[in-house]
Amino acid sequence: MRKSKIIGTGSAIPEIRVTNHDLEKIVDTNDEWIQSRTGISSRYFAAPETNTSDLSARAAQKALEAAGVKAEDIDLIIVATITPDMGLPSTACMVQDLIGATKASAFDLTAACSGFVYGMAVADQFISSGFYNHVLVIGAETLSRILDMSDRNTCVLFGDGAGAVVMSASDSDQGLLSFQLGADGTGGKYLYLPGGGAKVPASHESVDQRLHYIKMEGSDVFKFAVRAMESSSVTAIEKAGLSISDVNYMVPHQANIRIIQAAAKKLRLPMEKVQVNLNEYGNMSAASIPVALDEAVRENKIKKDDNVVMVGFGGGLTWASCVMKW
Repeated sequence: MRKSKIIGTGSAIPEIRVTNHDLEKIVDTNDEWIQSRTGISSRYFAAPETNTSDLSARAAQKALEAAGVKAEDIDLIIVATITPDMGLPSTACMVQDLIGATKASAFDLTAACSGFVYGMAVADQFISSGFYNHVLVIGAETLSRILDMSDRNTCVLFGDGAGAVVMSASDSDQGLLSFQLGADGTGGKYLYLPGGGAKVPASHESVDQRLHYIKMEGSDVFKFAVRAMESSSVTAIEKAGLSISDVNYMVPHQANIRIIQAAAKKLRLPMEKVQVNLNEYGNMSAASIPVALDEAVRENKIKKDDNVVMVGFGGGLTWASCVMKW
């Protein structure tokens, strides 16, 4: 079976920068409290007229340009998101229209912060089997639309953004070497959005009870994340036939600096070999890894033939990792 590899990356960050000092004015928190516990100092919120599909399209166009691939040559569009423009149609279909990918099939994928790596794994199956040649994988969120700005435990953590990659067939030894996906539905109660679905449709009561905002048990998620990041990374490395010492660079989900540091220590990687941007962007859920990847590529931190680990965790609870030879 042929491999799939990333041939282009792109990202899009929205218009409004929100600092910790800005949040001090609307919720009981402060810059020192946020930074000491998370490593976050700012995040970006989309303007009211900017949707998840808009950010997705911007990131996609940059990835296509970097890849040298035309939109009409894309066979499939996967958008990983928990904040679609609407329930129907999919955000991926909207992106298809916005960028002119006229022959592409399209669907959304929901795996929260693990969604982008899940999407890469799905794309790899289509490409390695010979079914498709070019797949556009996007992680995009407008989490500001589902944040309770009176809840200091969640509103300080999240931001908006989008990242995209073009994955294409490769006959060389470069490309996706392995991936590992997992889920534990018993932990769904630790990070969830109760309102807006078929179980709790929108009503005056659901709005009054603030059920259309993210709910999170931070300590439980933290403990799960440390375990998941470490074990999933090691499993993917072993499945790739590599050892920890073979890893050259890591692009982790950007949720908490202490979680990232723990994962880097497990892989015996110095922090200069780990892409970190949560200080500026916060947690962008499915967009975190592709935005960080795009920045690492454009800053020339990832070199040809480097073994790169991407790993994330999120609501579900879910986790996902992959190893790629660049």
